[in-house]
Amino acid sequence: MSTTQNLPLWVQDREDVLKNDQGVEWREGKRPDYSMTNAFLAKEKQCNHAEGSLNAIAYNLVRTFEMEASFKTNPQQWLSVVVDKFRMSTNGGKQYTAQDIVDEGTYNLFLENSENYRASEETFESSYNLFHTAFPNGFHWELIEVVAGPPNVVFKWRHWGTFTGAYKDHQPTGETIEVVGLSIAQVTEDLKIESVEHFFDTNKFLTKLTGGGCPVSH
Repeated sequence: MSTTQNLPLWVQDREDVLKNDQGVEWREGKRPDYSMTNAFLAKEKQCNHAEGSLNAIAYNLVRTFEMEASFKTNPQQWLSVVVDKFRMSTNGGKQYTAQDIVDEGTYNLFLENSENYRASEETFESSYNLFHTAFPNGFHWELIEVVAGPPNVVFKWRHWGTFTGAYKDHQPTGETIEVVGLSIAQVTEDLKIESVEHFFDTNKFLTKLTGGGCPVSH
């Protein structure tokens, strides 16, 4: 028998969470399809965490949160967080609510305004399209290791993808771009997120997108 069956749904495999979607208000009117992502990760991820381990539980929780933040438009239906308490910040900056994420999107809240990105000029949809154009095969995420926890779960992670589509006026370089970061999530006894702080070099990521390729001709 699976050791995860006695755990809350939101820290089980993301596909199991998706199956329990009766009444869910999906952004695109239906549950997202992660089949291509799952197939890619099966071949490319570096870490394979033992089922039921703290690493695996944290990995599943973040993946559920990412799915809900991206595709569930009603925060009251998010399973992974304590909605009324939840706050998210990046590099010690402004704290955002679940509703802020629904309205503005994680890319805009993570990156904010800088020389190479203007969150104030982007919507949820435009930011999503911008980065999915730059990374048509996905910008994938995996948990490297849990350093401490719970109730304050500290974990290292990486995002990576191949820059094969244009980013704004910049041509793709074909380079695999990797972002490594650290997050601190405060969780309840039943492993729902009350707050999460992310720490990573946003400027380095954006410079990779804008510093290598020549401007696109118009």
